[in-house]
Amino acid sequence: MLLIYVNQNIGYFCDEMIFNFYKYHGTGNDFIIIYGEHYVPSFSKENIIKLCNRKYGIGADGVMLIKYHEDYDFEMQFYNPDGSSSFCGNGSRCAVLFCFHNGICTKKCTFLTNDGPHKGEVLGPGTVKIDIKSPVNVETLSNGDFCANTGSPHYVKFTEDINYIDFISDCKAIRHSKPYNNEGINVNMVEVIKDEIKIRTFERGVEDETLSCGSGVTAAALCYAQSNDVKETVNVRTKGGLLKVVFSKEGNLFCDIHLIGPAHFIYRGEIQL
Repeated sequence: MLLIYVNQNIGYFCDEMIFNFYKYHGTGNDFIIIYGEHYVPSFSKENIIKLCNRKYGIGADGVMLIKYHEDYDFEMQFYNPDGSSSFCGNGSRCAVLFCFHNGICTKKCTFLTNDGPHKGEVLGPGTVKIDIKSPVNVETLSNGDFCANTGSPHYVKFTEDINYIDFISDCKAIRHSKPYNNEGINVNMVEVIKDEIKIRTFERGVEDETLSCGSGVTAAALCYAQSNDVKETVNVRTKGGLLKVVFSKEGNLFCDIHLIGPAHFIYRGEIQL
């Protein structure tokens, strides 16, 4: 049996690998980060699923591969626990902090990810800001709910109480309804409280609730801002912590959108696949 150790300095193709990984989280949204200075291994869908499995793997809401890119400070490829790809707001914030921690970028950086180029900034210890691709249009549906694409597609429903027993079943019904079943959609239930909104998110690709979703937080904030004529800032409380969305509005479009909040290193280790 051939085992090859993959670290930040060297890597090879092989049938089995032992490699370094890092674990970060942004308001409870946890991610596996894999980086190699000269080589980052490719992972099959089955590998991604195993890595994210909380019993047989490391366990996470997603996997990020950090790679060199000649036009940006770094490239980050994001994978959901089912092996699919998408943009991830909290994942992007964690990637910025990881790259700052490891000298890949300075406090201000540019990076390429699944939906294109972004800017990031480490504002202080454990606080990271990224921009969201704009302009963003908020669509009001015939039933009074909303849809917005903030790098990933989101369905937003306002309710008087987000802590109700049928949350998962209601989210699954929307996620698998006819308009969204093929591509999938993230479903967000939002409750308005004093000076902020509270949110619970059911994420496609995870196919379950997560403690936080950065692009969902952004979508909910913009939907709330549109329906309540709020300007510039919305605070959004997730199960994992508080995030802030800042923006400007030009006509019916939201521009200059930024997602701001905490991100943290948890631990690093080695795993064999």
